[in-house]
Amino acid sequence: MRLAPVLALFLALALSASAQQPIDPGQPRAGTLAADGADAYALDLDAGSFVTGAAFQETADVVVTVTGPDGDEVGRFDETARGDDLFQFEAEAGGTYTLTVTPFEEEAGAYVLTVERVEPLAATPEGRVDQIFAQRNRDGAPGALVAVVDGGEVVYQSAYGTANLTHSVPMTVDTRSNIGSTSKQFTAFALLLLEQRGELDLDDDVREYVPELPDFGETVTLRNLLTHTSGYREFLNALAVGGRRLDEGDHVDRAEIVALIQRQPELQNAPGTEWNYNNSGYGLAALVVERVTGQPFPEWMAENVFEPMGMEHTVVRATPSTLVPNSAQGYVSGDEGWKDARDLGGAIGAGGIYSTLGDLARWMGRYWTPTLGGQDAVDQMTTRYVLADGDTTSYGLGLFIEKLGSVTRIHHGGADSAHRSSFAFVPELDFGVIVLTNSPADVDALAGQVAEAFFEDRIPDGSDEPAAEADGPEAVDFDDALFDDYAGEYALDIAPDFVLAFRRGDDGGYVTQATGQPEAPIVPVSDSTFAVTVVDASVTFHRDADGVVRSATLHQNGDHRATKLGVEPAEAAEPIDLDDYVGQYASATLEAFRTIEVEDGELRASSLRFPEGQALRHTTGDTFMAGAFTVAFERDASGAVVAFTVDAGRARDLRFERFE
Repeated sequence: MRLAPVLALFLALALSASAQQPIDPGQPRAGTLAADGADAYALDLDAGSFVTGAAFQETADVVVTVTGPDGDEVGRFDETARGDDLFQFEAEAGGTYTLTVTPFEEEAGAYVLTVERVEPLAATPEGRVDQIFAQRNRDGAPGALVAVVDGGEVVYQSAYGTANLTHSVPMTVDTRSNIGSTSKQFTAFALLLLEQRGELDLDDDVREYVPELPDFGETVTLRNLLTHTSGYREFLNALAVGGRRLDEGDHVDRAEIVALIQRQPELQNAPGTEWNYNNSGYGLAALVVERVTGQPFPEWMAENVFEPMGMEHTVVRATPSTLVPNSAQGYVSGDEGWKDARDLGGAIGAGGIYSTLGDLARWMGRYWTPTLGGQDAVDQMTTRYVLADGDTTSYGLGLFIEKLGSVTRIHHGGADSAHRSSFAFVPELDFGVIVLTNSPADVDALAGQVAEAFFEDRIPDGSDEPAAEADGPEAVDFDDALFDDYAGEYALDIAPDFVLAFRRGDDGGYVTQATGQPEAPIVPVSDSTFAVTVVDASVTFHRDADGVVRSATLHQNGDHRATKLGVEPAEAAEPIDLDDYVGQYASATLEAFRTIEVEDGELRASSLRFPEGQALRHTTGDTFMAGAFTVAFERDASGAVVAFTVDAGRARDLRFERFE
């Protein structure tokens, strides 16, 4: 459960020793990068060293990559676009480590690199956790909370950094923090309680409780809402396509979930046939609780869940403006340092819960020793949902259930505008870890490192290896030379910060590693598809007409496109006239407008809240990519462009029509 190497950085390996500049702890090194530049720094370390540092991004967004004496990558760090990009790593072997600074997406500019701390790796679990969270314990910066649960009891908890930067309020173990989508298990539990009390059935049609939802000709059940299989559009992605600046705190009202579905022409998929993570479903589930009980969701949850469980510090925040005493303010990095971040609106049911380490640990304990709701609720929440075609998802009711070799990891993470959370436990090994932060962070990776620090001797050697199952993936004959075209890093289109790396393993096989996850073996099951052996997932690589591999599809709880990084886009089969697409477009579904224009030879889409516009990158035909979204233009019989649709992953076929 540790952070393993991601991908060898060939640029760093190509730099000669003479091109590397020495760097010593506490001595800042300023540099200026060209768009295609790279600066390499040599740091001599003893075996067993722990290192922290920062790249201050003055006028450029940079990536810091660390490679060891053997040339293997130790870590790749890129969290923010401006201000400090923090890094930390362990030196397992002694020797010279290379810190390579490169621009993100060819953004030239200035930076300052500092190695702040070099010390021996701590010998105790508690000391090791302090080192893991060293970068979250800086003056004038947001912080983190961590708890370790063993057998349902808290055996360690600690607080780092600052809860409120304006008033210099430090984090404490009793600070409330926004847990984001980790809230979903509480919403699912609420419906299970109501089912146990005979007030509803999870297989009821949701329209029995929310009759204003459209009749799409197929029954969407409450269970479909909780398992992300409803076919409804996801409201946050849809609103983002419509021009809502969620990253800037634009208002979102709960009522918009129903309104958006009312304007949806048809379901995205038949209920129960496709898994597609969906906040709309959990927002509707909270509304169902209110319709059944006649009480506001925050009030009902307090009286029927939190108080009976002894979770006296846990609340549902009704709106982003509702006061939550003793809570951590959320922060994101800006051009001039940290800035306040407003919680997402309309989050009730899908998120919106503020809790503490102690309360969450108490809740985690009920999975070992069921109290409220009993064993039946635990069993239902931790049983993976089976799709109509017989495929098993990795999701139960408000929880992910993933097999890691011989053990099962049950978990859910959360990400609001700024806050992050990781809630994970391994029943067979009798432990769990909770991590909360009030700024963006890879909390799953942090939680994995904490688990290793405390339970390394308990984690079996094969826990990150595939279980010996008769129906596991069977490798086929494969031309090893093909893998040269597949190797590299692929960013998931629906979540560009989630990167899958593919490379050859030390044993001559093939491995993949996702952001914040340990590496996992993969085996070829065709000439272009590889099965991941430790989870129910596979990846198919796609070769364009010119023979270049530029994308892949991750098959896990649905199909998710990923774009290969660092590859030139395909040349158009024939020149396209960008002026064909220029015009004004409106979406009745989103009640939104888009202006498409050509600027400096580039097609751009702008709106009232995005006046600077977003570049549209041509892929093929009349299809473009806008960041992670696919934009497909449509032509009439005369060849004139009349509309475009947007595929935002969780919300698809969002149509904009051209008007004069």
